[in-house]
Amino acid sequence: MSETAMVAASDGVRLYAEAHGDGPCVLFSCASCTTCENWRPQVEPLVAAGARVILWDYRGHGKSDAVRDARAYGFDQVVADLLRVLDWASPEEPAVLAGLSFGGLASLHCTVRHPERVRGLLLVASGPGFKNAEAAARWQAQAERTADFLETRGFEAFLQGRAGATCIGGKPELPAARAAARAIAVQDPAAVGAFSRRAGGAAPSVIDDLQNIQKPALVVVGEHDEAYQRAAEVMAAKLPQATRKTIAGAGHIVNIEAEAEFNAIAIAFLEQLDRSGQ
Repeated sequence: MSETAMVAASDGVRLYAEAHGDGPCVLFSCASCTTCENWRPQVEPLVAAGARVILWDYRGHGKSDAVRDARAYGFDQVVADLLRVLDWASPEEPAVLAGLSFGGLASLHCTVRHPERVRGLLLVASGPGFKNAEAAARWQAQAERTADFLETRGFEAFLQGRAGATCIGGKPELPAARAAARAIAVQDPAAVGAFSRRAGGAAPSVIDDLQNIQKPALVVVGEHDEAYQRAAEVMAAKLPQATRKTIAGAGHIVNIEAEAEFNAIAIAFLEQLDRSGQ
């Protein structure tokens, strides 16, 4: 069973969402600048394993409304949008929140603010944000550079440059990577740029809240994803019910680069939740 919807956000912006399967809900949130197509390799295997898989696009991304007004963007709005999609997909039962990079941070914030809506966490190539002011400023500056690049040179150049590996992975020849690239390339650079500045770069740290998150968590990182190795270590140490898995030979977009191994790890985590009655 599959369905799609344009879910209305609190301000009327329409958010694209897909639902596949009819089991316990797993909601996947993607990295900034990418689309829900990045999670396509997970749909069929997880549905076959009994999950209800939810994909969605952030505002400004993919098939969601490409709003250019900067006032429409902000990190708190992202969390509110995630909850709207969750209300559509699983209004009565808590869900596993799965997120890669920015999507993992958004999932953590949603869990802190609304723990009753969350069954577990699948945190992929992600981190808890930057508590240190200088590090946070550097992250904001990087988000500004990303926005400037998109607005002046567009997505084709973006994907062909160094950012390509952080959007579609280090194996661009893979069919899933090519499909992800096609979906990314047709986005509105101005809308995604506004998101990068106002939401991605401004994302607050949740590191001080990790010890209070009483949810089973699986922290996954690729062996060669150097930027997120330390973040994975911190989250695995501070989250009370966390397990860490490192996938050999993979980089940042580990779910595409090492699709089979990632899917096996994710399914094992979901099965463990079922057995424990979570």
